[in-house]
Amino acid sequence: MIRQVRQVRHRVIRFSFFGLAAIFVFQLTSGCFSFRMSRKEMDKYFANKPVKPAVTDIHVDDRTIRYVSTGTEDRPTVFFFHGAPGSWSAFIDYLADSSLIDRACLVSVDRPGYGHSDFGKSEYSLKRQAELVKPILSQYAGTPNILVGHSLGGPVIARIAMDHPDLVNGLIMVAPSIDPDLEPNEDWFRAPLYTPLLRWLLPRSFRVTNDEIYFLEDELVEMLPLWQNIKVPVTVIQGGKDKLVPAGNADFAQKRLVNAPKVDIILEEDMNHFVPWNRPDLIKSAILNHLSEQNEFNSASLVGMRSLECN
Repeated sequence: MIRQVRQVRHRVIRFSFFGLAAIFVFQLTSGCFSFRMSRKEMDKYFANKPVKPAVTDIHVDDRTIRYVSTGTEDRPTVFFFHGAPGSWSAFIDYLADSSLIDRACLVSVDRPGYGHSDFGKSEYSLKRQAELVKPILSQYAGTPNILVGHSLGGPVIARIAMDHPDLVNGLIMVAPSIDPDLEPNEDWFRAPLYTPLLRWLLPRSFRVTNDEIYFLEDELVEMLPLWQNIKVPVTVIQGGKDKLVPAGNADFAQKRLVNAPKVDIILEEDMNHFVPWNRPDLIKSAILNHLSEQNEFNSASLVGMRSLECN
């Protein structure tokens, strides 16, 4: 019996030692897990590109939000919202894509707590995130705004469309975590990571990610009665082999978007979660389709206005 107790004690000590060592290594290498791009790295990427990005910081209450843009502002605007963790640079290839730049102004946002938007200062409330980025969308309100959101960026752009419908003309949700019933039960490890000591020990990008995901199910439940507020065309891109976001989220969108004039579900059975990098063609095609629909709508509206003037 004594020998068994000693064995258990040694295992606990060994496990604690390796656990603390892992946390120590995480802290030492936390800069490697920041998922954000420096200005020098950005300039190097765009050095041989025909387009140069503009970096802008806005201040909303006590928060700073950064976004990076390319293209001209007299065209429709496409906004990109990354997942968790991530930063604006998750969509850097799109900001340099000539097929998109020729058609739109492109804006990629550091969501609150990520990149250079108060890095490490999390904001789990999706309603609050929508409020914080509202001023950015308002700056481009003179042209149609198409929002693209990957993973946790999906419910973010849905919440923006729910709360600020006048600023949104179309949604493209890529592998979006939107169905509260499909959220995995991970409280057994996310709850301890939310305690003050372990939150401090986590690298900042993972700290913000854990905070968001820990409260995500409750946030999605709060959004359930608001899906009827979305009245713009929506495209959902989902992979059948997505191990992080079940394909059933696409079915949820189809059922909940009862007032959207058009809902396109693009389900690729052999595709995983990392669509922005593995299948950029799907996202670019969806963007171009939305832009074409906006042009058709604007042309029809112009014809209608001229008809009224003639009468």
